[in-house]
Amino acid sequence: MYLCPYCGEDINQSTEVCPHCQADLTQPQEGEVPKPPPSLRSVLIRWGIVIAVVAAFLWGFLWYVLPAQHGDVAQRAEQSAVASLNDLRAALAAYATGQPDGSFPDSLEPLGERAREAAQLAQSVGYQLNYTPAPPDAGAVRGYSLQARAGNFGFRSFYLDQTGTLRATKENRAATSTDPPL
Repeated sequence: MYLCPYCGEDINQSTEVCPHCQADLTQPQEGEVPKPPPSLRSVLIRWGIVIAVVAAFLWGFLWYVLPAQHGDVAQRAEQSAVASLNDLRAALAAYATGQPDGSFPDSLEPLGERAREAAQLAQSVGYQLNYTPAPPDAGAVRGYSLQARAGNFGFRSFYLDQTGTLRATKENRAATSTDPPL
């Protein structure tokens, strides 16, 4: 409800003619200058600002949410898997050097945090690491094999043993000692 500007009685806001004094409420009052509609330029500027703010928000949101996908994803994942295998090989060599009989561990647990970090790096790019110690010879493990199996189709799987020769296959299987070296 509001007051009629002519007679001061309460009237409905949607009323075009005052029911009390019959004044036409659609016409501007004396002394009131009707407001001109905004120019096309000011409307376009306002809409441009709104669109720029929305676009900046969306770009920032997508930049934060989506991971960086620059370059060849398969190549970066394979490089990370090979780096994990090399880290594990170095950790296994250091472990064997510290043993009086030069043996390797039965599992990766004795390698501690270094083995966990290598496994996490491989898993973060879609690879599963597998450590297989060789059968014990005179009570000591003298060899091992490491496999990095790709979880994504089209990525290479890798094989590494105590010789340090890295082998790979593009087939959908785990790499073995019979695959060609890199």
